[in-house]
Amino acid sequence: MTAETRARGEDWSPFGRPLFDDPSARALDRVGVVDVGSNSVRLVVFDGAARSPAYFYNEKIMAGLGQGLAETGRLSPDGKRRALAALQRFAILTKGMKLPPLTCVATAAVREASDGQDFRKLVESETGLRLWVIDGQEEARLSAQGVLLGWPEAEGIVCDIGGNSMELAEVSGGAVGRRVSSPLGPFRLQQVPGGKKGLARHIRDTVEALADEIGRGHERFYLVGGSWRAFARLDMERRAYPLTVLHEYRMGPQSVLQTANWIAEADVTTLRAKTGMSAARMDLVPIAAQVLRQIVLTFHPKEIDVSSYGIREGLLYEQMPERLRVRDPLIEACRHAERTMARMPGFGKKLFQFILPIFRDLPENRLRIVKAACLLHDTTWRAHPDYRAEACFDNATRANLGGLSHAERVYLGLALLHRYKNSRTGSRMAPLFALLDDHQLREAEVLGKAMRFGAMFAVRSPEDAGEIVWRQKKKSLELRLNAATQALFGEVAEARFASLAEALGATAKVTVVPA
Repeated sequence: MTAETRARGEDWSPFGRPLFDDPSARALDRVGVVDVGSNSVRLVVFDGAARSPAYFYNEKIMAGLGQGLAETGRLSPDGKRRALAALQRFAILTKGMKLPPLTCVATAAVREASDGQDFRKLVESETGLRLWVIDGQEEARLSAQGVLLGWPEAEGIVCDIGGNSMELAEVSGGAVGRRVSSPLGPFRLQQVPGGKKGLARHIRDTVEALADEIGRGHERFYLVGGSWRAFARLDMERRAYPLTVLHEYRMGPQSVLQTANWIAEADVTTLRAKTGMSAARMDLVPIAAQVLRQIVLTFHPKEIDVSSYGIREGLLYEQMPERLRVRDPLIEACRHAERTMARMPGFGKKLFQFILPIFRDLPENRLRIVKAACLLHDTTWRAHPDYRAEACFDNATRANLGGLSHAERVYLGLALLHRYKNSRTGSRMAPLFALLDDHQLREAEVLGKAMRFGAMFAVRSPEDAGEIVWRQKKKSLELRLNAATQALFGEVAEARFASLAEALGATAKVTVVPA
C-alpha cells in the first residue's frame, strides 16, 4: 500500500473490498463439518465472515474409536458405540439448523481398522451421513490448509497429531508442499514393546526417518491436534503465562524441552486439576510430550506455534475461492464484527483515514492492527459504560481471531481500552500488559486516544469537519478545523485532543480553515 493509496483510501488495499454480499462468500456463511478421529468425534458449524469464521456450534465426544487398534486391528467396540451415538445426535442437530449437507471425514482409525468400512456403512445406514475416509497424505494436506486459514503467511512444517497417527506437511507461499504420515499417535505408541527405552528408541528412529523424508532446516513448526494443545496449556501453566488463548501461542525449543521433562516428572492428576483437562486427554499427553521432545531434538526448529485450526478448518478452506483465500483473516473478521455489531457500520474506515497521519510511517504488519482497531472501536457499545473498556479488551484478547499473535492481541485490546478510558492504571488486565514492551504500550495508548477523539469529533465523517496534521520531528499535533463545522470542536473534543497530544509528547495546535 503506497502513501498515495492510503491517503485516497482506495479499496483498503491490500485487503480489497468486502465480500459479504458476494455469492461465493454467502455460500460459506454457515457450513458444518464432522471429523471422526481416532480419539474424538467432533461437529463444528462455522458461521459469519467466510474468511475468518466464528464457531456457531462446536461439540466434541472423546469416543476413543482407535483405542487398542494397534493391538487388535479393529475399532474399539465401546468407541464405535459412542461414536455412532454422537453422529446420530449430530445428524439430528444439523437438520434442525437447516444446514447444507455436512462434510464428514474419518482419519487413521477408520482407514486402518479391518472393520473400518463396516463402520462407515453402519454410520451411513443409521444416520444418513457419508464418511469420507482419507489417507495420511490427504489428512496432512487438510490440516495444513487449516493452518493457512488462520496463518496465510505460514512458512514451515504443520505437525498434526491424532490418536493413531501423526502427519507432517510443508507450507510455504500459501501452498502445501511435501507431506508424510507416521504411526506416532499416542494410542499406537502405548502398544510399543520394550518399556520406556523401547518407546524412546522407536520415537527417535521414526522421527529421524520423517526428517530424512520431508527435510530438515525448517525454522517453524505449527502444531495441530488436541494432544499438542494440551501440551501447550501445560507449558502455559509451568511458565505462569498470563493469556490462556491457545491459538498462536508460541514456544521456544528450550521451553518445549523443559515442559516435556516437567510433565514426565509431575503427577498427572495434579496437572489435570490445575488445567481442567479431561482424563481421556491427559492420559495421552505424556506420550505426546515425548514425541514433541524428539521433534525438537531432531528438527531443531527456532519456534513452535500452536494452531487451533486443523482438518475441520481445512475443509472450509477447501471450499473457498482463491480470491477469498488471499484475504487477511483478521481484517475480514473485524469487518464482519463492525457490520453486525457497530452503531454505524462503515465508520471504521472513515476513522482510520482520519487518524492515519499519526500512523502513516508504520509498517504494514502494524498498520493492519490500526485498521482492525478502527473497525472494532464501536462494537461493544451495548456494554455498560463502566465496563465498556474492559469488554473491549476482553473481546480483542479472547475472541476467535486469526492472523493475530498474542502480543498483537494485547496491543489491539489495549488500544480499544484507551478508546473508552484515558488511564489503564489499576486495570485488572495489567498482567497481560507484560507481553508488550514500553514502545508498544505507548503506541497502543496513542492509537486508543486517537480513536477516542476521532470517534466523537464528528459522528459521521470526521474528515469533513477537520484534518489532523502530525509533524513528528517538531512534535506538533495540529487540528485544522473547517470553519463551517467549527462548533463540533466543543469542550469534550478539546479535552480529548489535548489528551492525544500529551500521549504523543506533542504540542497541540488548532487552526480554523476559512470556508
